[in-house]
Amino acid sequence: MGEVRSTLTYTRRSRWLVTLATVLLCVGLPATAVAATPLPEARPEAQGVSSARLQRLHDFMRQATGADGYLGGVTLLARNGRIVDWQAYGHRDLARRVPMRRDAIFRIYSMTKTVTSVAVMLLVEEGKLALDDPLSRHLPGFAAPQVLIGGSIDAPKLRPADKPVTLHALLTHTAGYPAGRKGDELALTLMERIDPHGAADLRGFAERMRRVPLAADPGTRFGYDGASLELLARVVEVVSGQSFESFLQQRIFEPLQMRDTGFHVPAAQRSRVVDLTRMNAHGRLELADTLSARHPGEPLNAYASGAGGLYSTAGDYARFAQMLLDGGTLDGHQLLGRKTVELMLRNHLGMLDPPVTQFSDAEGFGLGGYVVLDPARRGQLGSPGQFGWSGAASTSFSIDPHEHLLMILLLQHLPRDDGGKELPRISRNFYDLVYQALP
Repeated sequence: MGEVRSTLTYTRRSRWLVTLATVLLCVGLPATAVAATPLPEARPEAQGVSSARLQRLHDFMRQATGADGYLGGVTLLARNGRIVDWQAYGHRDLARRVPMRRDAIFRIYSMTKTVTSVAVMLLVEEGKLALDDPLSRHLPGFAAPQVLIGGSIDAPKLRPADKPVTLHALLTHTAGYPAGRKGDELALTLMERIDPHGAADLRGFAERMRRVPLAADPGTRFGYDGASLELLARVVEVVSGQSFESFLQQRIFEPLQMRDTGFHVPAAQRSRVVDLTRMNAHGRLELADTLSARHPGEPLNAYASGAGGLYSTAGDYARFAQMLLDGGTLDGHQLLGRKTVELMLRNHLGMLDPPVTQFSDAEGFGLGGYVVLDPARRGQLGSPGQFGWSGAASTSFSIDPHEHLLMILLLQHLPRDDGGKELPRISRNFYDLVYQALP
């Protein structure tokens, strides 16, 4: 029902905007001037951002989405709660005939994980969960986790884990599940044989995960994996008594007016979904070999994936990210408490030495995203305490509480991981170009 209301609301708004756009065009104003804005807008200089220096970002993005680059993209910047720059570049389709729109819909993949983390914290605030809860308190079959110590795929050697898997360990990717780290090969092969991702729903996913051994004891390493967030999504279902999709819709998307965010796209809006590309063996872009690439708007998974299942827009995700940047509140509606958000944005890897992720020795991890510890060591413009995450199809967001800054970059391309010819990764350039625009 929420999606029906969303579609009707969008349709009425679209008719009004089309009418207004026609009037404005008659008096010489561009139609893009009437695009609905997710946050208040302001001139860049009014919020301490240089318009002249933003041209460097615009030039870079136009080049990156040129004939030999990405199909297109959308960028959104907000400072002090006001949008200072929101641009669409290039095209939405592989044929490069349909111009990209600012309200284009993207598969955000792992940026879903931040949303799932907020869902868990909503239940923590209600006293229904605690971060140190063992997973077995909420899901059967996880009371005696086993760690793989050797053997073979057909005769694995296991030992009991030295501590239980907790919700906090799942949120921070320290539960010990296979995560592609060196030494995880056998554990990952065992997990693939059990195939939890082939389950039809989150219940089935959790039932299969009971048989997956850990690759390390809980709390001894950071290992980025998707299974942890899928298990948390199932915990949300069990504790709330709702489907995960329904919980997100009622508790996050509707309060934040994220009308274009969900696990599938209504048929009437599927023309706004951006083509998902990959690079073929000849160095040319082609449609990715996924169901959602072939049928844009279809669910990315058989179940409502808390690790990577959402579609969204720059505008919708800006409202979600601004809520975090504003301490859990947006437009007068308090979704989370201020202290809860403060906890989410802190580094939770203090039990590790060093307390950093597997990706960077300058980044820790909060609840739902990286936390910048040392911008100099990271080799990138930014601030200590900057928080964000990315998605597999070249999407990225970051918030900087020190600068009151929100940054979103949405592309729609799955990079190759086999060493073949590939488009350059541009997220580091994007963030540098945003920060250099602060006088």
